Amino acid sequence: MKIKIPYDKSSTQEIEVSDAINTSFLEANDVAIQDEQKTIVTAINNPVKSKSFKEFLKDAKNVLIIVNDATRPTPTEKVLDSIFDDLSMVNHNFIIATGAHRGPTEEEYIQIFGSYYDKVKGNIIVHDARKSDEMIYLGDSSNGTPMHVHKASAAADKIIIISSVEPHYFAGYTGGRKSFLPGIAGFKTIEANHKLALNPAAKALALDGNPIHEDMIDAIKTVKQDIFSIMTVLDKDHKIYATTAGHIHNSFIEATEKANEVFAAPLKEKCDIVVSVVKFPQDIDLYQAQKGLENAKLALKKDGIIILVAQCRDAIGSETFADLLRSCDTPEETLKKIKQTYVLGYHKAGKIAEIATWAQIFAVTDIDPEKLPPLFMTPFDSVQKALDKAIEQKGKNASVLFLMDGGLTVPLAGDA
Repeated sequence: MKIKIPYDKSSTQEIEVSDAINTSFLEANDVAIQDEQKTIVTAINNPVKSKSFKEFLKDAKNVLIIVNDATRPTPTEKVLDSIFDDLSMVNHNFIIATGAHRGPTEEEYIQIFGSYYDKVKGNIIVHDARKSDEMIYLGDSSNGTPMHVHKASAAADKIIIISSVEPHYFAGYTGGRKSFLPGIAGFKTIEANHKLALNPAAKALALDGNPIHEDMIDAIKTVKQDIFSIMTVLDKDHKIYATTAGHIHNSFIEATEKANEVFAAPLKEKCDIVVSVVKFPQDIDLYQAQKGLENAKLALKKDGIIILVAQCRDAIGSETFADLLRSCDTPEETLKKIKQTYVLGYHKAGKIAEIATWAQIFAVTDIDPEKLPPLFMTPFDSVQKALDKAIEQKGKNASVLFLMDGGLTVPLAGDA
């Protein structure tokens, strides 16, 4: 059997798997795609628990539009196709919700804004969580998370959110409240919130009882401006399956229901080897691609092998989690250190270490191979070599699952 594995934005790696190997595939569910622009317009014209978009803008003096950075597949340009004429009638600025990520490159600005970039580039603010002088303090959540956000949000009298809703390995889902926290929040705010990711209840598809989600919801109660939220849900080919709009929480909840229809994928049983393919743009670096490990572990038997496939064009990304892993001789030591102290990024190290206590991690990336073993990962320069080695270790009776969009698809194993 010949299989083409997506690798980077436009290329593939072709591999061969013996027909004697028990091989299966899992990806997002097939859903019917309607006219994308009509899907967006219909949602905007029928907002959830909100005044209409035109009414929302009617008395606006200074509008701030929060958009995702290039690590998300959010179709910002397509949403702008439906609202830009109305936006042009009022004073407005865009802010890139980078969270603690770096700002966009020129190529990534075009990825985000498309044909609108030349029209709006003079009105774009790039959030930098580490610039404390650009933050304002709004108050604390009940968990004690101090809500520091970019001062541009205070200068605005109206806020529009353009985001996408997909499963997220500790926040439950992306979208909605995440545009504020971590989107435009200060570093210490993000750190206080993300520390809660170490709680087992912080997991994909979970909102009730999820401490990360509940802290986000509580923290953004400090935001007093009117908000109009536009949430998209994409299919496995990044086409718009659904759009919700209006109230920040209610539109988000409706979007999560649609996201489940796409990304919650039933699995009959767990497998010995899971090949987790992280697609563009989530393959930007290991910090982001780690999501492919979290989803893959849900389909993996104990003592199994995950093969992470992600280009990682920006290599490791944030080094904080990698530094912690490098400082430890065993995964167990990593987990012990995290219990003693936490800084932003340690949750990534903790998640990787947790998997490494009961499974092996192989990695096919563009990262310098010498940098991966200290992170409890075995490097390979091709998917074929990694898979051959995994089958050699687990035996020819091993079961192999190809998780074809491992960054987003959440396996729901029947034997879980």
